[in-house]
Amino acid sequence: MEYIYAALLLHKLHQEVNESNLKKVVSATGSSVDEGKIKVLVASLNGVNIDKELESVALMAATPAAPSAGEHKKEEKKEEEKMSAAAEGLSSLFG
Repeated sequence: MEYIYAALLLHKLHQEVNESNLKKVVSATGSSVDEGKIKVLVASLNGVNIDKELESVALMAATPAAPSAGEHKKEEKKEEEKMSAAAEGLSSLFG
């Protein structure tokens, strides 16, 4: 996870996310550097618009989750109960 954080930090500071810079950031934390993880991360980020990806993650986090089918049925049942109670009240008026 520290490699991802290092890449995000470099991106935020408008530095190039490359092997050399990632090694510097990770080693500055006192962690040992895994060359393989750095190479895989740099290769994975090649051609990725990090700003766009961060924006899409933020939008997903801000969007409320859709209610499950069970929750939806409970809401419908409550509405039906309210409507039937209202209908009973109206029918008592007209007797």
